[in-house]
Amino acid sequence: MDKRITVRDFANLKAHGEKIVMITAYDACQARWGEEAGCQALLVGDSMGNTVLGYETTLPVTLEESLLHTAAVRRGARKAMVIGDMPFMSYQISIEEAIRNAGRYLQEAGADAVKLEGGMTMLPVLRRLVEVGIPVMGHIGLLPQSVLKDGGYRLHGKKSEEAEQLRKDALAVQEAGAFAVVLEGIP
Repeated sequence: MDKRITVRDFANLKAHGEKIVMITAYDACQARWGEEAGCQALLVGDSMGNTVLGYETTLPVTLEESLLHTAAVRRGARKAMVIGDMPFMSYQISIEEAIRNAGRYLQEAGADAVKLEGGMTMLPVLRRLVEVGIPVMGHIGLLPQSVLKDGGYRLHGKKSEEAEQLRKDALAVQEAGAFAVVLEGIP
């Protein structure tokens, strides 16, 4: 593929049963290396807080820090889809604020999409972002931004009720317009 990977390309790859290769990247070098290795997508995760910035959790990551790293990844990636991971409290306060902040990823950082955590509780935000033209990747299961509420990092979906809720969340996020869903920390 000689052009930049798009949401439509994701759908086509899935429709043809092809694997989609995505890694987490935080800078231009990692983006270049990822593309050279054949990655179609690069997620600029808020995990930069733990892995690059020295924070204990992802919670202290600011929108400005995330935008800076997303822009660096975009500069290093020619074709891969770049997805900016919206940090804690950048989309939870109001739909309007979520739209404004998500728009900054596309306008200022050159992202192709954003990712946000949450299932059914985040549907109004996710749906509205998609309606205004911002591609959204969902994220369910272990949600690092909820680590304090959840009492730490743990597997989700081991009990049948949790597994059923994950299934409902995944379908709801898809129906709300997410082009992909991250499933983290599930059996």
